[in-house]
Amino acid sequence: MADWDAKPFAISCGDPAGVGPEIIGKSWKQRVAAGLKPFFAIGNFADFKNLSGIPVQKIDQPMEAGDAFQQALPVLHIHEAAAAIPGEATLDGAQCSLHALEIASGLARSGDAGAVITAPVSKTQLYKIGFRYPGQTEFVSERCGIARENAVMMLAGPTLRVVPMTTHIALHDVPEHFTESLIVACARAAEKALIRSFGIEKPRIAIAGLNPHAGENGNLGHEEQRVMQPAIAKLREQGMNITDPLPADTMFHEEARSKYDVALCPYHDQALIPLKTLHFFDGVNITLGLPIVRTSPDHGTAFDIAGQDIADPRSMIAAIQMAATAVSNRQTYGH
Repeated sequence: MADWDAKPFAISCGDPAGVGPEIIGKSWKQRVAAGLKPFFAIGNFADFKNLSGIPVQKIDQPMEAGDAFQQALPVLHIHEAAAAIPGEATLDGAQCSLHALEIASGLARSGDAGAVITAPVSKTQLYKIGFRYPGQTEFVSERCGIARENAVMMLAGPTLRVVPMTTHIALHDVPEHFTESLIVACARAAEKALIRSFGIEKPRIAIAGLNPHAGENGNLGHEEQRVMQPAIAKLREQGMNITDPLPADTMFHEEARSKYDVALCPYHDQALIPLKTLHFFDGVNITLGLPIVRTSPDHGTAFDIAGQDIADPRSMIAAIQMAATAVSNRQTYGH
């Protein structure tokens, strides 16, 4: 097994007209206080060289990042263009973000980078240049040879972890996609990740009902009985510690959260609203089911504040820290 923990982390720049370069630079500036291991940015060097109070150094290979890291932010220059204008998304910026994402994924897959952290991209711009994935998660999973349905998104903060079992689809389409096999796959991915990436030997998994009050015994919907309970029974037969469907409106207060290690939620907002309410500035997106570690800040490009030197780097710092924890735990609990 490669010594992944010794490899610098690769951070793709995201859309260069957004806050990606700024929060990467600010994370480097806080590297000592935050205890961050060496990392390097991937993108256009021009987008980093004018960051306020942050020295940068161009590198040609990931292995050079370790020596440069204490003196400057290492940047692997992969896109030749003028610096992006903050807040003005362009097709060239989308090309840069996609190229950086592809290279970061490849470096982690080859073992030249210890993990991938992805800065926020503009999917609107990416779609204009032919990007055919719902998001970066699906792109990275394909590059790792993992089927989209087996790459599961977890959002995590200091007091809550959630898995949205369906993600970027319309709410009226959720019941059609919310199947027994999906529940089983998400639960297995979450359990495995909690063991090998978070070091939780016996994970406790909670699952939210799809309907109000978890269906009220079929009076407010039948998905809990017809779809969820058979999946839960199958998982319990395999030894998983998982709850019956719980009413979502009572499972996210402090006392309730202390009783589980992750909450599986049928649809996107059911998971992300409590996570972002509690951990808007330090929430992290981590992709489960991959042979590599991939994390991302849980926020977008913030074009409206780009270039103003006011972007908050806490979510990026948390993403780097979580990647380090996951890499270290994989060394201990199995790669």
